[in-house]
Amino acid sequence: MSVLVAERTVVNLDQQLWQVWNSMDLPDGFRAEIIEGTITVSPTGSSRVFDVDNRVLEDLFVHLRGGDWRPGNDCNVIDGLKVLIPDVFVARRDIEEIDHPEGKGLLASGVALVVETVSPGAENRRRDHVLKRHAYAAAGIPVYVIVDDYDDGGAVTVLTGPDPERRAYASSTRVPYGQEAVVPEGPAKGFVIGPEITGERRG
Repeated sequence: MSVLVAERTVVNLDQQLWQVWNSMDLPDGFRAEIIEGTITVSPTGSSRVFDVDNRVLEDLFVHLRGGDWRPGNDCNVIDGLKVLIPDVFVARRDIEEIDHPEGKGLLASGVALVVETVSPGAENRRRDHVLKRHAYAAAGIPVYVIVDDYDDGGAVTVLTGPDPERRAYASSTRVPYGQEAVVPEGPAKGFVIGPEITGERRG
């Protein structure tokens, strides 16, 4: 009986968070996500984040040209009643197939890769390395890439093999800035994030 009560409580919380998120009217320059049972409001990234994300986007457009997948940014990726806004993502080209029924964004089931570029601050690093790592794995996103200037001089971490039940990725490969991190699978297989995107080691 206690298990059933606990399950109902979780469902109600998810629904309440979804309703609050739907009613939010944020000022320009802010975005709201539902991550790990919390509505998280954060400002858009710095000029450095903007620059890295644009380089990733530009190179992904070339890498994916002519295929069934394309890159994007600034869009809600929705898993049930959870909402994530990756800095960059790769989704099916036919948006109608993966459009949320209420037009709130794209279904996570149609997203093959997400990229987050870490902003300064311990809380931002925790969000991308811990909270979003769990959330993207729970959503079954096949590849999660973290670009982090603040990881011991800078590093790119590529996570694959999501286990939604455990909310974890089976494989994690960390590549220091100055070297090339390669996406190992999916429609962006072979895509390289190297010094042309990140620059050399920092600090």
